Amino acid sequence: MNTSYGIGDLSREFGVTTRTIRFYEDQGLLSPTRDGHSRIYEARDRVRLKLILRGKRLGFSLKEIKKLIELYDAPEGEGRQLRTFMEKIRARRAELLGQKADIEHVLDELDTLEQRCADLLAREHDSG
Repeated sequence: MNTSYGIGDLSREFGVTTRTIRFYEDQGLLSPTRDGHSRIYEARDRVRLKLILRGKRLGFSLKEIKKLIELYDAPEGEGRQLRTFMEKIRARRAELLGQKADIEHVLDELDTLEQRCADLLAREHDSG
């Protein structure tokens, strides 16, 4: 059974605008067929859109996502794609852990500053 989707179908299913889907098409990430002015997306395009959105949510750039999709389509097959994807995952995790440490440090500084302000206000209240 060959399932096809209209742009509106995919837009509703994935909660993105039709403009976003057309943008991904312009970037070469999706390749619908045409029936007059209508775009017809096949199951392959639906899977690709799902991967694109997952990649974006994980913080990958469209360039990185496109490369991963191209690797999947390459003759070497899935193994090369998975190894590359694992490298990207590890790099992204390291980046996020660094950001998390930075955020925790800033939060600690804010806690310290807030406590100093509270102490100063308490002293001012006690002396006034």
